[in-house]
Formats: sequence, C-alpha cells, structure tokens
Amino acid sequence: MKVDGACHCGFITIEGEVDPEKVTICHCTDCQSGTGSAFRVSTPIPGASFKMSGQPTLYLKTTADSGNPRVQAFCPKCGSPIYSTTPGDGPKDSYMVRVGILRQRDQLPPKRQIWFRSSRPWVTELAGLPREQKQMGTAHLR
Repeated sequence: MKVDGACHCGFITIEGEVDPEKVTICHCTDCQSGTGSAFRVSTPIPGASFKMSGQPTLYLKTTADSGNPRVQAFCPKCGSPIYSTTPGDGPKDSYMVRVGILRQRDQLPPKRQIWFRSSRPWVTELAGLPREQKQMGTAHLR
C-alpha cells in the first residue's frame, strides 16, 4: 500500500510502500517515554521505497531491554517523531515509520502488540471511558 505523510509542521515529508499487516503497537518503556504517551504505533517501510524530504534530527538510543542501538528521527522544527532505523551510513533495509504522521493512518489499524508486559494497566479499559467528539472546554483540564 502506498503511503505518504508529514510531520506536524510539514517540514519533513515521507512516502513509501507498507504492508498493512505489519502495523504494530509497542508498549515498551522506551516508546512510552519517546512519545510522551502510553505506546507507539509504527509500520515498516522498506528502504528501497522510502523517500523523504527535509532533514530530520537524529538521536542514537540504546534500547533498554536488548541493548541494541536504534536511530530515532525527529523533525528539528516541531519535534514530531518520524521513524527509527539501524545506525550507520548508507541505505537502510527498513524504516519503522510512525503511523500518526501518515495521511492513510485510518487505513492502518494495528495488527499486533509487542512489549505488552510494559503496557499501562488502563490501556485495555479505554472503551469504557466517557467520550466527547471534540474538546468541550478547558474546565476539566484544571
């Protein structure tokens, strides 16, 4: 499936081909702290089809459990996470692209969850929470 997208400010754009069956939610603590949320949703884009405009800021993170290094790419202007990949120069086999930046995100529901042992206990209870179709004011945020 062909996908395209951009960071929050539009400085970084990407496109490529994804397999919708490979969309993954990761609950590891690195993904929690890297997103400021409870999990990260990503999908691999093979290096051969990955195209990007704009130059991201790169950060080399040693993963907590495996000890393997991973390059994390962010927009230098708005801070949106873009992808992670293996370190080193030259073409990459694959880029783990953040589904939230893709225009086709509605067509890419997650197919599996990994590192579920680190998931926040309340994640499975989201369906039972009250729902608003949009933010109804700020009184509840105080």
